[in-house]
Amino acid sequence: MKKPKWVIEKEQAKRAAASETVWLFGLHAVRDALMNPARERLRLVVTKNAEAKLAEAIAQSGMEPEISDPRKFAAPIDPESVHQGAALEVKPLDWGTLEDASMREGSGPARIVLLDRVTDPHNVGAILRSAEVFGARAVVGVQRHSAPETGSLAKTASGALERQPYLRIRNLADGIEELQKLGYYVVGLDGEATQTIEEALEGRTDRPVALVLGAEGPGLREKTKETVDALVRIDFAGGFGSLNVSNAAAVALYAARAK
Repeated sequence: MKKPKWVIEKEQAKRAAASETVWLFGLHAVRDALMNPARERLRLVVTKNAEAKLAEAIAQSGMEPEISDPRKFAAPIDPESVHQGAALEVKPLDWGTLEDASMREGSGPARIVLLDRVTDPHNVGAILRSAEVFGARAVVGVQRHSAPETGSLAKTASGALERQPYLRIRNLADGIEELQKLGYYVVGLDGEATQTIEEALEGRTDRPVALVLGAEGPGLREKTKETVDALVRIDFAGGFGSLNVSNAAAVALYAARAK
């Protein structure tokens, strides 16, 4: 019996994902990946100087590094990348399902950050750092419209990518509804909202909360706005009420902390 087209496409996508690799670069990102037991590592390229700086992490990983001339760095990464003499080829991390991430243990009530078409790896990397600082269970993007795991994202995350779950799901509205069924109160950040985060979460900070942030410019999609429990804004002191999405995520996580 011939397989349906959708089954064939799903199998092809699964095989492609399994074969996908990422080149991480920079001393901090490479060191943290070397020391992460969950990370599948394939190839390590370093200069003599970087090898000395990473000696402990390299020894812990058990990898045999390739020593490269700094003037002709052997790793296949963008020559403009600030690699600091270290690059590591890895498989992307698998953090499991959205439900897995939502049920992770942590201190205090659960917080999750959802990203609606935030594609800039530097923004996502910075959001991962803030999520780790504030103890969020996960950062979640959309498969086709979010920054994939890349060397630039890892470098901006400054190690957080190895510790902070970063998931990419097929459909954001479905993900929001799944979290709502799991007991999460889901709020979307919208500059035109009439209530602040603090006002929307008054009396609710002891329960799981998900914060949804949109791309700079277009913001949240209409479907997202219709699906969340409430639309909220950050309370600005002046008339200029706009923040970079990574800064907005940090402020929102702080505002949504358990009181």
